[in-house]
Formats: sequence, structure tokens, C-alpha cells
Amino acid sequence: MKASKLIWIAQLIVVVILGQTLFFKFTDSPETVELFSRLGMGAFGYKLIGSLELVACLLLLIPGVIPWGALLGWGLMTGAVIAHVTEIGFEGPMGQLGTMAIVAWLLCALIMYVRRSEMPLLRCINRNEKNELNS
Repeated sequence: MKASKLIWIAQLIVVVILGQTLFFKFTDSPETVELFSRLGMGAFGYKLIGSLELVACLLLLIPGVIPWGALLGWGLMTGAVIAHVTEIGFEGPMGQLGTMAIVAWLLCALIMYVRRSEMPLLRCINRNEKNELNS
């Protein structure tokens, strides 16, 4: 299987992981309210994060801006992983959420790495790698 197909599969997995929590965030589910209360964030916090996750999902599906969706998703999942490590934990259902956050975080990092030539800052890094190889 070509690498580009594998990256599209990775993108779709991230979209599914991020997308499946949107329903709970936008419907004020009791679990979401309780979780974000534990983090010291109210409805504004989970609605904002849900909106950003929706934007990341959309960007991950639009050619030309996929790396930016991966960057946004990676940033959001960095926050989720930190929240699980410091406050939420990994016991019970929180373990599944934490594991999915780690998977999405890793896949977003992979997508950014593979598509680094499409991002201005990372394009410079990629150019430096090529120059070192040619030296």
C-alpha cells in the first residue's frame, strides 16, 4: 500500500477520534460537563475545544490544508494528554479517552512529518535535511 494511502487512513482515524466526541461536547452531556468541571473549565471551555476539534476534522479532509489540521489536532491532543496525565487519569472510561488522545496525538505528528514539505516552517527544515544529504 502506498504511503499516501496510509496517511489518508491516519487522517481518517484522527477525524473519527476527534469527531466522535463532538456530539457530547455540543449537547452538554453530563459526562462532558463533569469532566470539564474537574479541569476547571465550564461550558465555554468544552464548546471552544469542540469547535476547534471540528475545525481540525474539516482541515484534515481538505487537500492543501491537511498539515494545518494535523497541527491543530496535535495541539488539542497535547492538551488532552496533559489533562489525562495531570488531572483526569486513565482509570475506567477515562483510560479509553486518554488512549484515543494519545493515538490521535501520534497520528497527527506522523501526518505533519510526512506532509512537512507543505508547511512553511517545516519546509525549511526539510530543505536543510536535503542539503545535508547532498553535502
